[in-house]
Amino acid sequence: MTGVRVRDDESFEKALRRFNKFCEKTGILSDIKKHQHFEKPSERRKRKLNAARRKNRKFGSES
Repeated sequence: MTGVRVRDDESFEKALRRFNKFCEKTGILSDIKKHQHFEKPSERRKRKLNAARRKNRKFGSES
């Protein structure tokens, strides 16, 4: 369970911002978005292949 302790001199908004930053850093939100709906194995392969192509195209042009 992810949690952040609110310090004595800290406002709720600041603690919430710290919590959101922590969740973003650990990748919790992206994992939740990924699991919101079922993805067929063929769709997963297509998505990963397209991501690899984009990455290759991006780094392939830098010479």
